[in-house]
Amino acid sequence: MSDRIEFNWVIIAQRIEEAKAILRDIGMPSAQQNERSALTLLALLDLQPQKVWRNANNPLMGITPIMEFIAQYYGKQYKPNTRETIRRQTVHQFVEAGIVIVNPDRPSRPPNSPKTVYQIEPNLLLLFRSYGIDRWSNQLEIYLTSVETLRQRYARERQIQRIPVTLAPGLTLSLSPGGQNILIEQIINEFCPRFTPGSQLLYVGDAEEKWGYFDRKALAALGVTIEAHGKMPDILVHDRQRNWLIIIEAVTSHGPVNAKRRNELQQLFAHSTAGLVFVTAFLQRRDLARYLGEIAWETEVWVADSPTHLIHFDGERFLGPT
Repeated sequence: MSDRIEFNWVIIAQRIEEAKAILRDIGMPSAQQNERSALTLLALLDLQPQKVWRNANNPLMGITPIMEFIAQYYGKQYKPNTRETIRRQTVHQFVEAGIVIVNPDRPSRPPNSPKTVYQIEPNLLLLFRSYGIDRWSNQLEIYLTSVETLRQRYARERQIQRIPVTLAPGLTLSLSPGGQNILIEQIINEFCPRFTPGSQLLYVGDAEEKWGYFDRKALAALGVTIEAHGKMPDILVHDRQRNWLIIIEAVTSHGPVNAKRRNELQQLFAHSTAGLVFVTAFLQRRDLARYLGEIAWETEVWVADSPTHLIHFDGERFLGPT
């Protein structure tokens, strides 16, 4: 952070009110016309209080740099736990409105990546630069007549980048791109047909959507009722022929089925009428090497780059409930 800045609170208040007015004029909901959203917009435009609107820019910024910008130039110190509030209640809405683009430098980057960045859409940057001058009204009118088309275009681009996964004949799930979901696709397309043929997918998590797919009724028929997403594994599969509930963790950003996680999952599915089978999945063997010492006994390991093999960690039987 640079040398300490003397805040001119009059100019700061003026810039915040101008940003609020812009958000109102472009049709953002009232929940996104507050100070937090105004400051986030100013940060994404790299608009320090002393700058005029025509000097706005659109750098790539993550949530933490946005918060640091706000603190440095506008004197507003958000607590670290406010990070998710800014992302979920301001930036997410900016993205949905087509004001902000996610990861324009690398669209395949997973949305929950710590490297995720945001950027003001270039056409909107031109509009914002005209604020306070004569052509603002005309530019705003042009934007408002095209905004739906703009939103549709970005929604279509995000959809194209998603990963289609066939869960059953006629049933396709569209996962958000990158990261863990690449491995989840491999598990569904490679692991399940080989090791659980004819099984039924009950749950598939999605890094972006959280509950990607969930057959609550089928899981409840096995005696299990779950409400909290955070406790769920990445994939649940019911091998109906052998009556096994196969619990799979996809290791990219989170760890494997270690002793602690195995106990958590056993408690979560304690009432299951199907036998529990625990599987940790990795994309590559070098990923497995990082976690080799953590993997719990009586569990299985599958590696996507060697899809025809399983690694069995002790126990009385190979690929079966203990």
